[in-house]
Amino acid sequence: MVTSRIVLPNEDFFAEATCMMAEGKEVSFTPKGNSMLPFIRGGEDSVVVISPDKIEVGDIVLADVSGKYIMHRVFAVDGENIVMMGDGNIKGKEKCRKSDVIGRVKEIHKGKKTVIPGKGRLWRRLLPIRRYLLWIYRKLWPVKTPKQQIESSNYAE
Repeated sequence: MVTSRIVLPNEDFFAEATCMMAEGKEVSFTPKGNSMLPFIRGGEDSVVVISPDKIEVGDIVLADVSGKYIMHRVFAVDGENIVMMGDGNIKGKEKCRKSDVIGRVKEIHKGKKTVIPGKGRLWRRLLPIRRYLLWIYRKLWPVKTPKQQIESSNYAE
């Protein structure tokens, strides 16, 4: 069996995904990038995203921030304003409004294992030493480059 993969421009994919979530449907995709390490590995893990009925600190959300689609953890909520930061980041936060959030991560699929994301309380508290923890993580479990991800996903019987 040969597995095929469809790659769409972000604007097209997320426009359709937003409509589907507004209808109460779940959307599943494989995110790119490693800003959510160690909890989501770009190009390897897949996520199930649902409509963001309510947004709380610690949720992993998908938001349209100035035309870029970003999936990060909510770091702070102040009324209608949200501050987000990737779990794999050691600095740099994004700000947006609740209305910019198009989805909330319901599940993370790591191979055959399904993980329900927590609120990341401990990981958020470890921000001062996150640099060292991520360095150790990357040494123990090296992150594949985009080229390595493509090569490992192309196979034939």
